Parts: sequence; C-alpha cells; structure tokens
Amino acid sequence: MKNFKKKKDEYIKIKVEKLIDWNEGNGEGCIVSDRITKEGFKVGYMYRENPSEGNPDSGWRFLAGNEDEVYMNDSDNHHVFALNTICNYDRDIIPYLKSVIGSAYIRINKSEFIADDGEKAIFVDKQER
Repeated sequence: MKNFKKKKDEYIKIKVEKLIDWNEGNGEGCIVSDRITKEGFKVGYMYRENPSEGNPDSGWRFLAGNEDEVYMNDSDNHHVFALNTICNYDRDIIPYLKSVIGSAYIRINKSEFIADDGEKAIFVDKQER
C-alpha cells in the first residue's frame, strides 16, 4: 500500500487563477510561512512593511498565526510568492491588499480579519481543500 502523505518540503498543489491586478511599482512578491503553503493553514496574521529594495516586493508578509519564535527564526520556513498565488491559497486576504504600509491584520473567524491592536487572539484555521 502506498503512503500518500505529503512530504514536508512539498507545497500544496493548487490551481492558480488570476484573482487580482497588482500594479504597484515595487512588484507583487510577498513572504509567506510554509504553514500556509505546505501545511495548509489559512492566513491568520498579515502585515505590510516597507518593501525590500531591489526586489519585486509588495511588503506583505503572511503567517498562519501559530508559528513560534523557533519556527520564525528559521528562514527555511518562509518563501517568496506572488501575491496572486497566495490569494489562491486564501481568498479572504484580497480586500486588505491595498492597505498602507504599516497595516497589520488578524483573522477573527473563518472569513474575517480586523486591524491588529494586540488585544485579540488570532483565529487559526485550516484551508478547505
């Protein structure tokens, strides 16, 4: 009997459709936790910082919200993706993408985010695949 378990280093295979038009000058890249792209969690925490100079970077960073400090300190747990690709992993982020640099949001239920004020817990959820 074959083992159909996904390898730790494999991305979840998804169909990528064009969901957004991103035309900001710095580009459409974003940094994403493997908890989203490999382990199947939804985006639980997202923030936008100044884009990295010389890279096609939107400034967006996407996390599941259950990463600990050890996980975050390992750069092998984060990869660069196109924003449109991450929208295909989790469409709930789309309404927030035009937010200004410095914005941060947490998921509060299966489909909604609010501005992160540091007071509420992140709702951690798995993608439905």
